[in-house]
Amino acid sequence: MHQALLYEKLTDARVRCNTCQWHCSMAPDRKGVCRMYHNKDGELYNLNYAQVSSVAADPVEKKPLFHFFPGSTVFSLGSWGCNFHCDGCQNWEISCVNNPLQGRRILPREAVMLAKEYQCRGIAWTYNEPTVWFEYTLDSAKLAKESGLYTVYVTNGYMTTEALDTIGHYLDAYRVDIKGFTGKAYKALANITKWEGILDNAKRAKDKWNMHVEVVTNIVTEINDDNFQLEGIARWIKEELGELTPWHITRFYPNHNMTDVQPTPVESLEHAIYIGKKAGLKFVYGGNIPGHDSENTVCYSCGKMIIQRHGYQTKILGLKDVNCAFCGAKLNFRTDGEVKL
Repeated sequence: MHQALLYEKLTDARVRCNTCQWHCSMAPDRKGVCRMYHNKDGELYNLNYAQVSSVAADPVEKKPLFHFFPGSTVFSLGSWGCNFHCDGCQNWEISCVNNPLQGRRILPREAVMLAKEYQCRGIAWTYNEPTVWFEYTLDSAKLAKESGLYTVYVTNGYMTTEALDTIGHYLDAYRVDIKGFTGKAYKALANITKWEGILDNAKRAKDKWNMHVEVVTNIVTEINDDNFQLEGIARWIKEELGELTPWHITRFYPNHNMTDVQPTPVESLEHAIYIGKKAGLKFVYGGNIPGHDSENTVCYSCGKMIIQRHGYQTKILGLKDVNCAFCGAKLNFRTDGEVKL
């Protein structure tokens, strides 16, 4: 066990966790919603510090991040548990557990060493929600930044402002899910109803901490595929994050407790992409549909192909520093200047 960083002591040896927006109040010997924070004798402890369920050297495009160090490899780490309980979770084997399972233990310094050993440009905390092993991701992010690695959170965005501001200085990219635009949709998909704080965090990550932000919406038929929600998400991204913010519209495949739901029709994704572009977003991408034209990055100004993708295979054709190599248009890429023609 590792002592938690963000909590307050209450009466009768109870504690309140301030890591995510559940703000779980726990009696002694009880756990929070995520099941990874435990009240032991009036002190809050994290149970999965450095406990790794999944590790891989991934293309950064798998996160998905399309405008962040394109073509690079990122050392990707996941642990156990989640503060959401999504019926269609794609990683339910590691997210829907009551306790950390026996697996590999990778301390922060070792994670940095492994990232360099595998020639990765950065580290991502992904596969499960990174805030449920917050102390570990914070310690690792500090060391990663000291070592010249970029850092990525792949998150549902449900952390507290306090947690975001604690780690904000050490994160470079914030890849956030916006699952819907109504409480009804969030209740159906993630079993929460107070979802607006997710939007506030994404805006704060960009505005206060200068993180590179990309948004993912996994389209599920008859839950979040209606025009009201799609138009709402697209409009919010444009107004609050900017028209150059990438929006990934991904295809749902049946999993976990939603095996009776059919895969999202490609036509539904194409309709959502149309809505995003109609709203004024310059970069709307289709996901989980390898070979579709919507995987590519095309300059909104001159129409030239900037990056060609097929699944996780990336071919950079027209990127100079962070701009279009053909007409000079700003494309909202984050690199270190090494990605050029």
